[in-house]
Amino acid sequence: MNKWVAGIVVLVALGGATWLGINRFDNGGHGANFASGNGRIEAIEVDIASKMPGRIGNVLVAEGDYVQAGQPLVSMDVMTLRAQRDEAQARLQQARQAVASANAQVAVRQSDLAAAQAMEVMRRNDQDSAARRLERTRILSKEGAASVQELEDDQARVNSAQASVNAASAQVNAARAAVDAAQAEVAAAESMVQAAQASVARVDAELADSEIDAPRSGRIQFIIARESEVVGAGAPILNLVDLDDAHMTFFLPEMETGQVRVGAPARIVLDAFPDRPLPAKVTYVSSTAQFTPKTVETADERQKMMFRIKANVDPDYIDAHRQVLKTGLPGVTWVSLDGSDTWPESLQARP
Repeated sequence: MNKWVAGIVVLVALGGATWLGINRFDNGGHGANFASGNGRIEAIEVDIASKMPGRIGNVLVAEGDYVQAGQPLVSMDVMTLRAQRDEAQARLQQARQAVASANAQVAVRQSDLAAAQAMEVMRRNDQDSAARRLERTRILSKEGAASVQELEDDQARVNSAQASVNAASAQVNAARAAVDAAQAEVAAAESMVQAAQASVARVDAELADSEIDAPRSGRIQFIIARESEVVGAGAPILNLVDLDDAHMTFFLPEMETGQVRVGAPARIVLDAFPDRPLPAKVTYVSSTAQFTPKTVETADERQKMMFRIKANVDPDYIDAHRQVLKTGLPGVTWVSLDGSDTWPESLQARP
């Protein structure tokens, strides 16, 4: 009895050793130059949201639609924005009319200044004439040819002319100040125009943002909010997945990771399409272990150090199979450890 038990134990041990050997060294029957890891197809996901709060007007796509970058996806209700634009446009028109009125006032003030300057010139001429007459009368008075009364009258005329000059100069200064004030009004009115233009531009920008376009090409995965729903600023409305970055993340132990280089050829075999390996390329190899055992002392334990690796599906394959390729599909990624693009028959890429 004990011999039979011992024989069974030996057979089980030999079978286990054989199984371990096959899985350790045969590597799925593809040879020692290939390593594999499990994973799922992933891609870049983008939440499509509105920059401002508001009511959704129309959702222009359906779940599963493939959209191009720049394609309109959602239009928000813009009745309030259009009213704001009309108001901003009216304020802009008022500001422009204020500029025209201020420029007209500048012209009037400049005309007043010119008239005041002409009057000042006249008063100075009168002053000069009165001063020359006074000088002649003073000479004649010394010679006894003019009376004292005439001298005093001419002196009074000179004083009156001087007063007129002073008044004319004051009018010139007042007219010049009025011109400066009118020009300041023009500057203020022009600033109002710029502010109104900025308001119109802001509303136009918000109107443009109300038409939400696809930031990149991809497939619509989810419609999160529907027509007539009110959403907050930044609240997602759609979810888009960019299949151009379709990839699979998998893990390999330290010994195999050390032989994998960025750019190495790879094959992704999906469970849904086991006979159609996807051509891929390694685009990322982690420089640090993602998880390790609590203690790392023996060679076997060091093999438990796993490193994250990323392989991207070939873009040409993606272009030809967008309708078939989906995120979340599970599978296995095979990578060539020696960098060779020679693959076993079962891993040959097929159209």
